Amino acid sequence: MAETASNFEQLMARIEGRKATLGIMGLGYVGVPLALAGVEAGFNVLGFDVSANRVKAINAAEQVISYIGADVMKAARDSGRMEATGDFSRLKEADAILICVPTPVTKHRDPDLSFVVQTAESISQHLRPGQLVVLESTTWPGTTREVVQPLMEKGGLKVGQDVYLAFSPEREDPGNPNFSTKSIPKVVGADDPQSRALAVKLYEQVVSKVVAVSTAGAAEAAKLTENIFRSINIALVNELKLVYGAMGIDVWEVIAAASTKPFGFMPFYPGPGLGGHCIPVDPFYLTWKAREYGMETRFIELAGQINTAMPRVVVDHLASAMNEAFAKGLKTSKILLLGVAYKKNVDDTRESPSLVLIELIEGRGATCDFHDPHIAAIPDTREHPALAGRKSVALTPEVIAGYDAVLVSTDHDDVDYAMIEKHAKLIVDTRNVFAKLGLPADKVVKA
Repeated sequence: MAETASNFEQLMARIEGRKATLGIMGLGYVGVPLALAGVEAGFNVLGFDVSANRVKAINAAEQVISYIGADVMKAARDSGRMEATGDFSRLKEADAILICVPTPVTKHRDPDLSFVVQTAESISQHLRPGQLVVLESTTWPGTTREVVQPLMEKGGLKVGQDVYLAFSPEREDPGNPNFSTKSIPKVVGADDPQSRALAVKLYEQVVSKVVAVSTAGAAEAAKLTENIFRSINIALVNELKLVYGAMGIDVWEVIAAASTKPFGFMPFYPGPGLGGHCIPVDPFYLTWKAREYGMETRFIELAGQINTAMPRVVVDHLASAMNEAFAKGLKTSKILLLGVAYKKNVDDTRESPSLVLIELIEGRGATCDFHDPHIAAIPDTREHPALAGRKSVALTPEVIAGYDAVLVSTDHDDVDYAMIEKHAKLIVDTRNVFAKLGLPADKVVKA
């Protein structure tokens, strides 16, 4: 009598034959691109989301992310291999479950793992032998083993024997035309060889390169290291901008000159603060975890202080520029903010410094409107509830001329900067976009 194949062997065979169904938990900026990559690789994909509107839109092949066209969504749906649902009992249908939910921080900068815990609890209620679960959400080293694994095992199933668990951090760069989910190397780690082998084999079918590491903790630490590196270097150039500015030196010119060195230097650029779902948040996951070991993370915390202070620095520059140009302060002035997305060419306002800028400007008695070609209205957030629903104003010569100053916070490509330069009374540019475009600088102040 033939011996029945083990859970491991059966799942490996389904992955290798691309017969496995992928369950994507969270259909946002990470989950949707991952789902599309899975469909392109030939897998059936079942996406899960708590938002009924999101599920409905995806099943209708609507554009739900600004840089992923409706044609791409339609092609995935027409393939018959992609479906979205809010019915978590269907988790049993998935062979591999990939967790792509947010991991924010609290107002005290402590990790908020509530989305991960809720998702893992939902999975545990429907978990069956022979399933692989992979956490992709950025978090502190140890989360996969200490938080997710106990929830998976509370029903009696054993990780590494009955079910399998790994960590593979998302590396999405929303709106980046040069790198996609498929082309970005995927780091994969797990605490047992069976889970690691399955996760590696799965991602090998979907992305161009897989980098296996020894443990889930090593993979968790790799993602934090990437974002901490960026946070600290951005803080460095933000501080240099202040120092060089006091000396009358243009930091943008300095960075351009330093960038000509073919080794030992990597350019980072200053801005009005940090935004997005990663760099302003992720470093504090390690800061929090380090306290458990009696360690201080002084570089990380200092970088956070510098980057968090930048919106106030920008508003001070704006006030000084107004005083220099018109002998008036911000009180009763009208300011137009260009861009509320956290980075160019996306429709994402998470942790955007632009929202802080609006509040600070209006806190000084000014009126502050915004224009953003990717965001028609500011979404509701727990950090900035008073701004929810505010609408983007149209850019016309008459509208621009009606403001005392235009403040560039996000340098979207699809903005008519030449028209702004022609009709604005004063421009305060935090992104150096006017100099990059070679537009006259008579009314442009760098901040």
